[in-house]
Amino acid sequence: MAGTMHAASRSATVSCAMAPPACLASCAPPAAVLQSTTTTTINRICLSAAATSISITGSSISSSSSSSSRSPWLCPQLVDSQVSLLRSSLPRVNREKNSHCIDIISFNYVRQTSGSSANLQEDVQGDASFESPAFSTTSVVMDTSKDRLASSLSENSTKAISQNVEDEASDVVQQVQAIREENATLRGDISQSGCETNIIPPPEDGLRIFEIDSHLKPYKEHLVYRYKEYKKKRNLIEEYEGGLEAFSKGFEKFGFNRSSVGITYREWAPGAKWASLIGDFNNWNPNADVMKKDKFGVWEVFLPNQADGSPAIPHGSRVKEKYKFQHKSPRRPDSLRIYEAHVGMSSTEPKVNSYVEFRDDVLPRIKRLGYNAVQLMAIQEHAYYGSFGYHVTNFFAVSSRCGTPDDLKSLIDRAHELGLFVLMDVVHSHASNNVLDGLNMFDGTDSHYFHSGARGYHWMWDSRLFDYGSWEVLRFLLSNLRWWVEEYHFDGFRFDGITSMMYTHHGLQMTFTGSYGEYFGLATDVDAVVYLMLANDLLHGLYSQHVTVAEDVSGMPTLCRPVHEGGIGFDYRLQMAIADKWIELLSKKKDEEWDMGNIIFTLTNRRWSEKCIAYAESHDQALVGDKTLAFWLMDKDMYDKMALDGPSTPRVDRGIALHKMIRLITMALGGEGYLNFMGNEFGHPEWIDFPRGDQVLPNGKFVPGNGGSYDKCRRRFDLGDAEFLRYHELQEFDCAMQQLEEKHKVFFSSECCLMPHSKLLFWCKGASCDQQGFECSHLI
Repeated sequence: MAGTMHAASRSATVSCAMAPPACLASCAPPAAVLQSTTTTTINRICLSAAATSISITGSSISSSSSSSSRSPWLCPQLVDSQVSLLRSSLPRVNREKNSHCIDIISFNYVRQTSGSSANLQEDVQGDASFESPAFSTTSVVMDTSKDRLASSLSENSTKAISQNVEDEASDVVQQVQAIREENATLRGDISQSGCETNIIPPPEDGLRIFEIDSHLKPYKEHLVYRYKEYKKKRNLIEEYEGGLEAFSKGFEKFGFNRSSVGITYREWAPGAKWASLIGDFNNWNPNADVMKKDKFGVWEVFLPNQADGSPAIPHGSRVKEKYKFQHKSPRRPDSLRIYEAHVGMSSTEPKVNSYVEFRDDVLPRIKRLGYNAVQLMAIQEHAYYGSFGYHVTNFFAVSSRCGTPDDLKSLIDRAHELGLFVLMDVVHSHASNNVLDGLNMFDGTDSHYFHSGARGYHWMWDSRLFDYGSWEVLRFLLSNLRWWVEEYHFDGFRFDGITSMMYTHHGLQMTFTGSYGEYFGLATDVDAVVYLMLANDLLHGLYSQHVTVAEDVSGMPTLCRPVHEGGIGFDYRLQMAIADKWIELLSKKKDEEWDMGNIIFTLTNRRWSEKCIAYAESHDQALVGDKTLAFWLMDKDMYDKMALDGPSTPRVDRGIALHKMIRLITMALGGEGYLNFMGNEFGHPEWIDFPRGDQVLPNGKFVPGNGGSYDKCRRRFDLGDAEFLRYHELQEFDCAMQQLEEKHKVFFSSECCLMPHSKLLFWCKGASCDQQGFECSHLI
């Protein structure tokens, strides 16, 4: 990117800010005050399914004789801003009338009272209809009470009111017609791209979780408080931002945005004292394009087009290119089988692989193996390659070491063509501690996006922790999710490290025993939990096929129950205890000491009606310092005893058999979905070690590097493909597992849980079954 924000503190990234309308303060009463006024509140505009009529519903018409007050909503700038809000919002489906409805922050029309009450009574008995020059058939419906009108208005006031309201409504209808046309274009774009839009449902009472789990009742006070805070945040967003749908589109206001007349650049940096936009387009002159700061801490600069109509920032400096997707997203799989992948280390060669190579070489492999979803790690830009992508420096940028944004889009497009669901490993639990290229100290303060002091620092990860109670942090993170969906067409997210988010102790030096008191108390970061509820509200409301997966080691109850029930709203949680159990058995137990009852308990020990993704191992077990299952089982024999034309060993024979059975029983009993890290399907040898140099820790300890080698930062897919190696047998067995589930739906057809007295039961998922527990006749 050629252009950067030059501030007194340093350069910048993208956020957005929109506060309560600024024009409220400027709408002062006129010098000549009206004797009597009438206010019409319009709060909903509905477009009929046939798009031939518009219904404008008003709540009331009332009279006021006050000479010192005036509705601030009369302000023309504010009305314009509401129309702009409508233009930026997609239509919401009215389920009852099958029409498109757009909810507006109520605005009022104030007019002088005059005319005849008899005429007004006659007018309000039915719909006041009129012809609009914008289209032929238009109806305006004012939902009013004529009795209330007649008693509150004077005899000589009604005729003018009716005419004025009709004139005002006519103006609004014409503006709405323009909105309707723009929305039709948007709907066409969405239909072509394969994205879906739906209603974000309003909050309910959040009490359903107590019906599902009576053990939550002693903690009702905390859970009710949590839901109350969520509703409060939702209501504030509705009141001041027009709803979650509009609030989450900060990327349309902040960063670089181009119009027909020029380019506008905005940043939220309230702590900065001075800022300017610099780049090769202005010879890096900090005084050329100085930004102005508003009272909400938003810096802005506008760069008009040049005389010939070309943009002020030349083509070579563009930060957006428009990629046209060719393939729609597939439907959400009934049985989610995830192939976890890191693009950079997906090559068989010791190098950083590209999005294009992953698209052409790895995606067909994933499809052939039988997986129906791919989870991409390390997508957000991160300066330190060895962080596995978890120390994000730019939340809206694609990791540049693997290619361009268009390269990533073509990868996702190809995945959709193959019928693969694409999940993104998103990091909103913390951010890189870097000052020069990250969010840290962006505006010169340590409390910009993060908590200040010790609360804003994760001592184990050496990273910064977000302040989820901040309005602009919420906008930033929600807009970030929306950006990756709408710009890149991701089908879902794996939320990394949410245990760190949900508790002020971040799960550090804490052993969770399963006692409910560990989850609902003063150690819970309610602001963070509310953010996760808002995020799930947003994603599931706008994209009905979207999937969210939570990485949580604590076992938080209600994590995977819908928000309207009082839950946090995730679709799945990662069943992390299973991988730990296998490592425990392989590293500490002899074969004859394996307790099958304990193994089954671990595999099935999960909350009823909260779905889990099971896995025998993920990328965590493959990192340097740990061992994969295959390496625990076969160790050094993997180097020279895996050829079919050579002698085997008891260790290899045992290892191959257990590797198959561990994965099979994990997939069969461990959850309602399955995950595998790339290469582990064939027992990838050795470990992952990112290139690194020697390092001296702050305590003086010397940590030797690996000479910057990429040798162990790649995937040896050639081993799994070699039919003369035993690795190929493991790969074929894993493929057969995936195909068996795809064809017969045998693994994920039932939700299982461990009932009292150690009776293992499978819960029916039949659409016609409304029974639960022992009463269900469909129990297996």
